[in-house]
Amino acid sequence: MTRPTHTIAGSSPAMYPPTDSSYGTTTPAAATVKRSEAYRWGQLLIGIVCMAMIANLQYGWTLFVNPIAEKHGWSRAAIQVAFTIFVLTETWLVPIEGYLVDRFGPRPVVLVGGVLCGLGWVMNSFAASLPMLYLAAAVGGIGAGAVYGTCVGNALKWFPDRRGLAAGMTAAGFGAGSALTIIPISVMIKNSGYESAFLYFGIGQGVIVFALAWLLTRAPDHAKASNSRNVQQSQRDYAPSEVLRSPIFWVMYAMFVMVAAGGLMATAQLAPIAQDFKIMDVPVNIMGLVLPALTFALAIDRVLNGLTRPFFGWVSDKIGREQTMFIAFAIESVGILALYHYGQNPVLFVVLTGMVFFAWGEIYSLFPSTCADTFGSRFAASNAGMLYTAKGTASLLVPLSSVLAASTGSWHAVFIVASAVNAIAALMAWFVLRPMRRKHIERSRLAQ
Repeated sequence: MTRPTHTIAGSSPAMYPPTDSSYGTTTPAAATVKRSEAYRWGQLLIGIVCMAMIANLQYGWTLFVNPIAEKHGWSRAAIQVAFTIFVLTETWLVPIEGYLVDRFGPRPVVLVGGVLCGLGWVMNSFAASLPMLYLAAAVGGIGAGAVYGTCVGNALKWFPDRRGLAAGMTAAGFGAGSALTIIPISVMIKNSGYESAFLYFGIGQGVIVFALAWLLTRAPDHAKASNSRNVQQSQRDYAPSEVLRSPIFWVMYAMFVMVAAGGLMATAQLAPIAQDFKIMDVPVNIMGLVLPALTFALAIDRVLNGLTRPFFGWVSDKIGREQTMFIAFAIESVGILALYHYGQNPVLFVVLTGMVFFAWGEIYSLFPSTCADTFGSRFAASNAGMLYTAKGTASLLVPLSSVLAASTGSWHAVFIVASAVNAIAALMAWFVLRPMRRKHIERSRLAQ
């Protein structure tokens, strides 16, 4: 016997008319179908697997840089332009892809995304010039953004009662998904060349995403809302055009950029920092596991980057979004500062790096869930997609950390800035975002 998904008490589709004419005036029949509890968890699992399949496009890229440089003689800086193009296309086009999800459902967007993800890596395997490599990065980035934005948006729609956990589990698939294939890819690059790894893993990952896309369905409109008194949710849906005019959106956007850039400033420079601290190859023994300090720190990144997303998402479902943001961002601020002061100790370097990673990756669950709570479910994919572009904006600021370190002659200023922006974001979550959201949600209730 299956248990139907409940609707919000006292609500009906008529209470939530589309607020932007570009989205049409009718609700697709598929969106009103009642689904079992097990069915929506199945939809979440499909999204997680799809995210794991595209994780290598970002997290596995580093394995290919040196082999590409050795074969073609291109500089590493020129090759890494492709990665920048990938990140920008993967993030800044998500609002368009989110609009398509809200309009046509998740299936067609992920179908196309899977094809483009596979095609991007196949193109990489044959790229004999930098322009070809850059084009392949753009194709892969568009595909990855389509899959990422769809899976997160679909999770937000299927789980309005557990948005933090659902978004966190989905984002964890992307954050930790590459852990399963990093070793096989490395082995194939060593034994058969990077071209074979691009070709066969590209085809394999693309085919799996394409096949799973057929199982994705549109979430029923306005499934049961959160039971937590600490999680404030809007009683109406706001279209993207309204969201862009809302000051709350831009407060969240600024906070997202600050935390993402602050964390990246500290974590993206781990190798040169460890080298300057003269601990890069120092063996570290933690609970019987012995690895060089830098290797240990990077291994922890893979694990904690995945665990933190569902953990803090779950916490936010219990105690509230802003409270969780305040705690996580404050831990990040303290962790970055502690890493600078005590990172010369190899063991503390590994432990504090883990602390920094754990308090940083949760932004990919907290911000999408907060966005959907604030602006409603119907356009959740579009609205969360617009907010996700903050990741691309933050990536453009990260090179400034190298400039700052070079101009000052040490990492001191980089760590201070990274710690400060996280502290500011923590205070903004409590003293700015929290009261603004309360007023916004109260107005949405009075408007009913």
